[in-house]
Amino acid sequence: MFGRRPESDPLQSLAEPGEEFVGIAKKKEEFPVPPELVGRVRKQFFNRIDPTAASTMPPEQLSLRIAEAVSKIVDEEKLQVNWLEQSAIARELFDDIVGIGPIENLLSDPKVTDILVNGPDTVYVERDGRLELTSYRFRDEDHVLEVARRIAASVGRRVDEANPMVDARLKDGSRVNVIAPPLSVYGTIISIRKFSKEFMSLSDLGAGGSCSVAMARFLEIAARCRLNVLISGGTGSGKTTLLNALSGLIDENERIVTIEDAAEIALQRPHVVSLETRQRNTEGTGEVSQRDLLRNSLRMRPDRIIIGEVRGAEVYDMLQAMNTGHDGSMSTIHANSARDALLRLENLMLSTLTNYQSRGARQQIASALDLVIHVERGASGRRFIREISEIVSLEADVITSQTLFTYVEEGSGATTGGAAFRYSGGRPHFEEKIAKFGLLEELQEVLRP
Repeated sequence: MFGRRPESDPLQSLAEPGEEFVGIAKKKEEFPVPPELVGRVRKQFFNRIDPTAASTMPPEQLSLRIAEAVSKIVDEEKLQVNWLEQSAIARELFDDIVGIGPIENLLSDPKVTDILVNGPDTVYVERDGRLELTSYRFRDEDHVLEVARRIAASVGRRVDEANPMVDARLKDGSRVNVIAPPLSVYGTIISIRKFSKEFMSLSDLGAGGSCSVAMARFLEIAARCRLNVLISGGTGSGKTTLLNALSGLIDENERIVTIEDAAEIALQRPHVVSLETRQRNTEGTGEVSQRDLLRNSLRMRPDRIIIGEVRGAEVYDMLQAMNTGHDGSMSTIHANSARDALLRLENLMLSTLTNYQSRGARQQIASALDLVIHVERGASGRRFIREISEIVSLEADVITSQTLFTYVEEGSGATTGGAAFRYSGGRPHFEEKIAKFGLLEELQEVLRP
């Protein structure tokens, strides 16, 4: 099954009788193997095996077979390659068959949050909120396209001129976007947002300078008391991280339904139902949108509904759910401020629903939401909560709100860390909700000047 000829296994035949191999190192090291040597081994290797059949083998067995094959080719070609270099070549071949090529190693780096491939010679990563150029390279444009096609095939999609854009998800949950020529002028582009395996609590965020201790305690009370929360911010600002942190305060007896385009929410609760949208297939059918999933979720007896990101017609159904017994629901939205988030919600409703008036949209928003939390990523890469605003009511066709907490820039009388966050002194209008859960005194203690 592994080779092109079904009656034999070329990689097995490459090993000498009685010869033992240690396989491929689990962690790829940086060995400066000359590209021409890699190319010669690679050409011989793929002339002898069937990559499709090879990818079905158990990883441990495949790793050993590839190491054996590389060793045999090196001997046959009389190449001046030591064992460490052979291991590096074998690892690259392994990643080409079952992984994502030369950038596979970046997926295991816990400090890397984004991997951005801008053609074969340009690979950027984001570490600690900053982009940096790496030394990782693909062989050529065909190699990038080959990896992109393998990623697409893993979710039943294909990448070609007829389908040059694909959203997919890797086995570890990382989100991938591919855009290829002719839409991409200078070659295939692969953008990977890694799935974080590390859960951060509100306390962790406070310790890391993302908010003050008082803000963390306030948000803990808000989550426990089933306030409806919208988290706004730009790309990579930490919206999903905060959403996960808030979910850690939800009662374990509550049934939570999550709805996302690509599953990123990792709720630390026992009773979670995760739903994911489906794109239309190559025939243009089979699409399941967030709105479809949201409508179906209402029949699943959820206590809370969490939408990864609201961006379309599902906004109406989300607000309706918040207004009809699903308190404590949460979502995120792309916006530049808390006020802009409300405006974007209104625009989404007006642009996706026919014959809907501005006043009706604002009334829905004001009735449904309790808090808008705006997060930002600073110039240094640090992510923090810029503002926590309470939605009060609708007055004279205007949604009224009050800022409860805000971040004060350095140089404005504040220092770094918790001292940069200030409480406005305003008294929340949702105290009645807090009182129902017996936490009013705790809230008042948190907000005491």
